[in-house]
Amino acid sequence: MSNAIRIHRHPLSGHSHRVELLASLAGINHHLIDVDLLTGEHKKEAFLKLNPSGQVPVMEDGETVVSDSNAILVYLARKYASDWLPVDPRGEAEVQKFLSLAAGDIAHGPAAARLITVFGAALDVTRTHAVAKSAFDRLESHLVGRHWLVGERPTIADVAIYSYTAHAPEGNVSLDDYPNIRGLLSRIENLPGFVGMQETKVGLAA
Repeated sequence: MSNAIRIHRHPLSGHSHRVELLASLAGINHHLIDVDLLTGEHKKEAFLKLNPSGQVPVMEDGETVVSDSNAILVYLARKYASDWLPVDPRGEAEVQKFLSLAAGDIAHGPAAARLITVFGAALDVTRTHAVAKSAFDRLESHLVGRHWLVGERPTIADVAIYSYTAHAPEGNVSLDDYPNIRGLLSRIENLPGFVGMQETKVGLAA
């Protein structure tokens, strides 16, 4: 594994999972390093040297260290998996829209709702569900007549959206009314190299 990239992650983190997912789908040689959030490993000096924000995931590629899951996706696509990120300006701009959605309403909607049920986060349930509905309504409409979010093949846009969308039911956010979204999730899950994120039971403290 000497030439493998190193992904510091937590198995219940959707942000970590999207990085693992791209690495696996694209066949990028990688090594997973679990960070024990329960004991505060992410706030200790060794980890803070990698990411002063004290958050997972962090990727090491030789001397290069990149934090923030979407930034890591762009890095990996540019260096190791060029077919996962369009090179034309319009296509790349479209991908960026969905990276922003993943960092915005997906994070503050279904991901936040999951934080409440799974980790006991003190967040506003009503607001997280409203944000999730808004995000999923837009995604559902966008996917009418489409197989993938951008273009004719999967991109890092699909990877960025996948983890917290697929696990939205863990936050009591139903996907029943979103057949197009469920179709997208299924297509991603059927790609060679797909790896799922560890499921959790509602109410589990972690």
